Amino acid sequence: MARSATSALENTPVPQATLLARDIRALRKARGMTLATIALKLGRSVGWVSQVERGLSVPALADLRALADLFSVPLSLFFAHEAADEAERGLIVRAGRRRTLGTSESGLVEELLSPDLGGSFELLRSEFAPGAALSTPTARPTEEAGYVVAGRFDLEIEGVWHELRPGDSFRFAGQPFRWRNPGKEPAVVIWVVSPPVY
Repeated sequence: MARSATSALENTPVPQATLLARDIRALRKARGMTLATIALKLGRSVGWVSQVERGLSVPALADLRALADLFSVPLSLFFAHEAADEAERGLIVRAGRRRTLGTSESGLVEELLSPDLGGSFELLRSEFAPGAALSTPTARPTEEAGYVVAGRFDLEIEGVWHELRPGDSFRFAGQPFRWRNPGKEPAVVIWVVSPPVY
């Protein structure tokens, strides 16, 4: 059943719609979903989803919220900071133009360092607030690695806690993990995830 689509980004330049289309397609593929699955869950037609993924239609804000829920990503992910220079699009991310994911209330704020959601991995700058913790171990079908830039960062992998300091690094693949920042300063970690989860 098609709804009227008041575009959340109707006044946005076409390149922004193209970036949004690429991100939605990358998220769908990373989660192994079909166009039909997305259409069914959103109450939209397969044709509409296909047009969104090709940048021919721009989803309304309500559709973007539904997509964010479906992919388990923050809504802010869909509002990319476009590269200032056309020659840098898809290649370079300037410090002031990163996409921010998460909120300070959650204790974890991440910035996407990768130019987009395509490719075989994503690069994130993760800042963990003092006292923040992931209380329940989580496992995902990814290979992950990181480098601690600042602060103290504790990482539990398969039930074993590891205390990490600036300059320390880690890697794991598919094992249950959780984290915490027991320090009094923010912990900053450069995190690599393959395949991308955002």
